[in-house]
Amino acid sequence: MGAAVLIAGGWPGAAVLFAFFIPSMLLSRLGRTRKRALLDVGKQGARDAWQVLANGGVAALAIIGSLHFGAPMLAAFAGAFAAASADTWATELGTLAKGAPRSILTFRPLATGLSGGITWQGSLAQLGGAAVVALTAMLVHVAPFWPVFAGGVAGSIADSILGATLQTLRHCPRCDRDCETNPHVCGTPTIVRRGLAWFENDAVNFVATICGALVATLI
Repeated sequence: MGAAVLIAGGWPGAAVLFAFFIPSMLLSRLGRTRKRALLDVGKQGARDAWQVLANGGVAALAIIGSLHFGAPMLAAFAGAFAAASADTWATELGTLAKGAPRSILTFRPLATGLSGGITWQGSLAQLGGAAVVALTAMLVHVAPFWPVFAGGVAGSIADSILGATLQTLRHCPRCDRDCETNPHVCGTPTIVRRGLAWFENDAVNFVATICGALVATLI
């Protein structure tokens, strides 16, 4: 994916990729002990291949498309990475917030780390993640700031809404806890409580980056 970005977008494209990847990698190292203690979240640790595709696949396709379609696809490229960045910042910093997150739709308290939950700290981090990618895209003349920033914020909000609606939410009967894994960390098979059984975190991230790309392109 990095090779596709570098070949199609040159060093300016690589700069936008790094604006997403490097801060996200550093933020993932903050509060590792607390994050490892989260019992109910779906994926932890290093990104696997599906997570890489979910967060960067749309951007890679867009930068390749820019060779033929030009500026609109460059905006889509940066918007997709801005959405991935905004969501990653919100997750990595939001899970460290002291207060309990609340559902983006009902505002009811949720267990820390479950999809669809928001905190004011995570919301501020979301803006920062989108802004870093958008500013980089502007400085290296890939795309203007505001379309990319708007795409990033829109994609991250879409991620939270999908996480609270269509994403799979499971329940562990033994622990009597909602979770995103099957089996639960205790080893008990879980049952689907809400959402689509196949629509998990990677699918949510993929759709969120599509949203970011579309909003940036349309603006």
